[in-house]
Amino acid sequence: MKQLILTCCWLLAAWATQAASPITGLLERIDKGASQRFVIEQLSSDTDFFELDQQGDKPVIRGNNPVSIATGIHWYLKYHAGIQLGWNRMQAPLPQQLPRIPLKERHETSLPLRYDFNYCTFSYSMPFWDWERWEQEIDWMAMHGINLPLCAVGTACVWRNVLKRLGYSKAEINDFVAGPAFQGWWLMNNLEGWGGPNPDSWYEQQEALGRKILRRMREFGIHPVLPGYSGMVPSDARTKLHLEVADPGRWNGYRRPAFLQPEDPNFGRIARIYYQEMKRLLGGADHYSMDPFHEGGNTQGVDLAAAGKAIWQAMKQANPKAAWVVQAWGGCPYDEMIRHLPAGDLVVLDLFSESRPQWGDSTSTWYRPMGFRQHDWLYCMLLNFGGNVGLHGKMAHVIDGFYKAKESSFGKTLKGVGLTMEGIENNPVMYELLTELPWRAERFDKDEWLEGYLRARYGQTTPGVSEAWRILSNTIYACPDGSTQQGTHESVFCARPAPEVYQVSTWSEMSDYYDPADIIRAARLLAQESEAFRGNDNFEYDLIDILRQAVAEKGRLVYPVVTAAYRSGDRTLFEAAAGRFLALIELQDRLLATRPEFKVGKWIAEARRMGTTPEEQDHYEWNARVLITTWGNREAADAGRLHDYGHKEWSGLLRDFYALRWKTYFEELRRRMDGQPPHDIDFYAIEEQWTLQHHPYAAEAEGNAIDEARRAAGLL
Repeated sequence: MKQLILTCCWLLAAWATQAASPITGLLERIDKGASQRFVIEQLSSDTDFFELDQQGDKPVIRGNNPVSIATGIHWYLKYHAGIQLGWNRMQAPLPQQLPRIPLKERHETSLPLRYDFNYCTFSYSMPFWDWERWEQEIDWMAMHGINLPLCAVGTACVWRNVLKRLGYSKAEINDFVAGPAFQGWWLMNNLEGWGGPNPDSWYEQQEALGRKILRRMREFGIHPVLPGYSGMVPSDARTKLHLEVADPGRWNGYRRPAFLQPEDPNFGRIARIYYQEMKRLLGGADHYSMDPFHEGGNTQGVDLAAAGKAIWQAMKQANPKAAWVVQAWGGCPYDEMIRHLPAGDLVVLDLFSESRPQWGDSTSTWYRPMGFRQHDWLYCMLLNFGGNVGLHGKMAHVIDGFYKAKESSFGKTLKGVGLTMEGIENNPVMYELLTELPWRAERFDKDEWLEGYLRARYGQTTPGVSEAWRILSNTIYACPDGSTQQGTHESVFCARPAPEVYQVSTWSEMSDYYDPADIIRAARLLAQESEAFRGNDNFEYDLIDILRQAVAEKGRLVYPVVTAAYRSGDRTLFEAAAGRFLALIELQDRLLATRPEFKVGKWIAEARRMGTTPEEQDHYEWNARVLITTWGNREAADAGRLHDYGHKEWSGLLRDFYALRWKTYFEELRRRMDGQPPHDIDFYAIEEQWTLQHHPYAAEAEGNAIDEARRAAGLL
């Protein structure tokens, strides 16, 4: 009897351990019952690794920690079961008979750090996420080997408590903390208050959500990077708190927060309060992110060496084991600020390694001859700016650049890779590629990898599909190595109308590097093959995205005809070309309506869902609408040149926002062709009206993706 009781206790304990395992939960979220179909083994190792093996009729996934195991699960699903999980699909029915692993397969990496997120990601993609969406993202991170993500959710709650302790009133705090959609730039010390004030319910939601996110990350063994204390104080701190501060100036029309001088004895005091509140609300961390003087912050009168030391010392007092994570962007981090800090206490994110590497590559426009000196650094891919929609990448160059860095003299301090995109849920092929780099010991061929990617993503491929992707990989995904283009070749549909329209956002740095006809040809090939993939979610997502790109390319080809017809006074040609251009926008809108990922209604619905009152819902919707259109007020949008930086090729937005601008512009051209005096269009006034509206947009898919894609392809 005693033995039976002991056996039952052991079984209960084993069941509880299995039930509590993050891997069990992950597998069950992929497909109910999946956790019983694998053998999971965690083994001790100083090196991150995963193994794929077979035990009877069950695949075995081994690894040295939950993230390595999750990466192994994803590798098995991709390369053995033909199931790729991504942002458009994190669940999938597993085959009744799981494919056997014929020979034990092992992958390991000497690069211990795999980073995720840019501060901007928390604004362009995540400001309105609930726990369900965050749970999927944490699963995605674990399955892609991420073990060092930035986690900014709840930081505003820390700041609210800090400012309360410093004597700030509720109204004064509201003037400082940015709104939900603008948290990223506030945390990077670029602006204060814009998008607010935030209701008490928002702070409560964010604190609870932040704790939940961090709890799950820690269960996986993922080490969060929490925003640390960088010296930021409200811009009125000199008069309000009698602090010795520097004025970093303005950022694209916005007043920046002040920078607390490192010599002020209050630097250490305020930093201690900050870390105390951070630990109390969200727990501690071994990595803290601080980015003072980001994007042109004025450093005049600041002792940079002393500033770096003060930031570092405050962090070490909070946690002696902690390391400072900093973004290498432009001139930051300034060499004087980091050169005297101890090795091992700084992790530099070489934010734009694929285009402007700073690690020591002499071919770069942001070349640092000494790299990051003694400090650890990560090879990062930025890829996306503004959360813009569009195909883009340097597929072969990202591979070559990584191994070049690894094999260089700077490779001894290279500790991993990073995803530093401003917006996610785009270009999945590029993120799959980068996250596999640490697990592939030797250089590999882009074309061979791509063929494996297609079989993994679609479960099968055809000659037509392979040919379409070969075209894409050698054109739009082959941006020249030295190009500093900031993200996708932007859609002319999304630009403020003008006679010579080329790029949409001010800082795009676009240049023609592929033939639009190639993209149209690839899209037609996929449409021709689409019937064999009907119901395949990954294929349908890619099909719509690639057709979207093709329609945008067609618009870029048609628009010069509009301008030429206007200048020549050919009214018949003008009407035909302008009509064709607007018809392409309407075609684009219908096409994108078939996928919720490409609908403004989904974005707005997520924003409104956060509100606990109609007033709060309207406020969040305003945040959501402003970010993707004007970005800011008139000064920031026009003089600060931020308008359309976060533009989106989304159904609903194309129809009601972008098309309206073009119709207004074409009508003005008609007036001029009729001999009427020119009238300057106040585009901001038109745009602002849309940001203030609350009419509903459908969030769910409308129409069939395959049918609409085939129709669109036939009209190109």
